Amino acid sequence: MAHLMQEIFGYTDELSRALQKQDQDIVHAIELVDITKYHLEGLRTDPGWDDFLKKVTSFCTKHKIKIVDMEGPYFPAGRPRRGFFNGATNYHRFKVDMYVSVIDRQISELNGRFDEVNTDLLSCMAAFCSLRLFAAYDQEKLVRLATKFYANDFTSDELARLPWQLNMYVTHVRRDERFQNLKNLCELSVMLVETNKHEQYYIVYKLLKLVLILPVATASVERVFSSMNHVKNKLRSKMGDDYLNNCLVTFVEREFFNQVKDEDVINLFQKGDRKVIL
Repeated sequence: MAHLMQEIFGYTDELSRALQKQDQDIVHAIELVDITKYHLEGLRTDPGWDDFLKKVTSFCTKHKIKIVDMEGPYFPAGRPRRGFFNGATNYHRFKVDMYVSVIDRQISELNGRFDEVNTDLLSCMAAFCSLRLFAAYDQEKLVRLATKFYANDFTSDELARLPWQLNMYVTHVRRDERFQNLKNLCELSVMLVETNKHEQYYIVYKLLKLVLILPVATASVERVFSSMNHVKNKLRSKMGDDYLNNCLVTFVEREFFNQVKDEDVINLFQKGDRKVIL
């Protein structure tokens, strides 16, 4: 089981770290999901099991650990053998009940989080990525994003004009040096506003805004819900929405608020009609 945990964590660690980044490259994240599923499904196959069993056997031999007879009957450790045997062999217990079962749970979790709809949505979103001079741009995916997922947010005239406006937009931003060093979709939207291209390509900008409000873009939403366990605890279970919102903002954005000087907070507090002088 220790070797199995190391094997699974070895393949899923990169994906877990990538999904925790605030400014995640969607293209990179989708590729990592597919690669992680591919390797986990490879572990589940008979050749994957044989290679894994060889590693465990080699480890046991090297460190003089007793090797279990895989064809023998299975008896759980710490329990009396008399009267327990249920017909299962060590091979069935370790491969089917443990090895395959754990891998299936991991794959099922990934499929649940990144099902066909979510994967298609993320793949379409990735076509907006501005890295490497908009190398991930795909007109077909962006049109499908608008027509399939956000059809109610566009008029029929806007959907008809979208393909041509997308081509004009991507040619324009690729030629503009100000768009060459953008790292994420947020910076892209800001630059479009600063250069007034959001008015010229207003349909594209509307689609980009719809993409930005999706909580699947980063793990920020999950971080906020996790923070609620620290902020709204048993001693603060009856706090109001406004007070909870203020506490969450300062807790989630604590890196920013740590830069604020105490004197500035005191001066801002004293500007109001206060009975207490700090």
